[in-house]
Amino acid sequence: MHKKVRKAIIPAAGFGTRMLPATKSVPKELLPIVDRPIIDYIVAEAFASGIEHVVIVTGRMKGAIEDYFDHAFEIDVCLRNAGKHGLADRMAQHTPGVGSISFVRQQQARGLGHAVWTARQIVGDEPFAVLLPDMLMADDEPCLTSMMDLHDRHGGNIIAVERCAPEETQKFGIVSLKPTGDGPLVTGLVEKPAPGTAPSNLFISGRYILQPEIFDLLENQSPGAGGEIQLTDAMIAVMARQTIRPFEFCGRTFDCGSPAGFVSANLHVALARADLGAFVNMEIETLVAAQRAVA
Repeated sequence: MHKKVRKAIIPAAGFGTRMLPATKSVPKELLPIVDRPIIDYIVAEAFASGIEHVVIVTGRMKGAIEDYFDHAFEIDVCLRNAGKHGLADRMAQHTPGVGSISFVRQQQARGLGHAVWTARQIVGDEPFAVLLPDMLMADDEPCLTSMMDLHDRHGGNIIAVERCAPEETQKFGIVSLKPTGDGPLVTGLVEKPAPGTAPSNLFISGRYILQPEIFDLLENQSPGAGGEIQLTDAMIAVMARQTIRPFEFCGRTFDCGSPAGFVSANLHVALARADLGAFVNMEIETLVAAQRAVA
């Protein structure tokens, strides 16, 4: 039997520079996908996958994230006094239970690996998940749910991977694999390989399940690319003593930390909603027709 994955870390301390100027005053994690902040979808995925406790790593000017996940007593009372009980109930339903979310602060911007290490005291000596807060992953079953099922069967470390076009491998962290009787194992991680040198076209996506031993590696790790503590560097060291299995995610992933991905995610979510889909589809058709007429 393998230890159950009960806790998840969501590193949310970044500056969101790709979404400036909006992120001068609003954390990128709170930018809305239709009418819910990006991070709300990520937290919901964690809980829907069986996670019991979410640890959100924040930084300076990110206090609004804590406020968002608190119970908004004044708004609740105002809505109910106005007879808007359905909206009040929906807000209450999306508010996590008491004690199910913790917050820790990354006091220096030292990279993803350092952000994960910052949560070590809350995670303790047990496996944990990491979900990147700007990667919205859409499929019939949450990506993390499938990864947790894989962990239940095999244990070890799991990383989500996706396929890209071979000519785009230099944009991503690429994995190399070897087949085994129990499925493929990761044998190497290469960050942005030179064109024509990538060992595969499978790139690391935004979900991980890691064993607690990685905290010791992160604590003593030298800065890597960009002068930061890189999670990828620690995972390369992990491969010498533990297995890393890939889970190939075949749904849609939206990089909501970029303007293009943010707009795409909003369109995807809006089109899937019964109350908005027809209107948004009609608006898209109108815009496309207008562009064709100009062309």
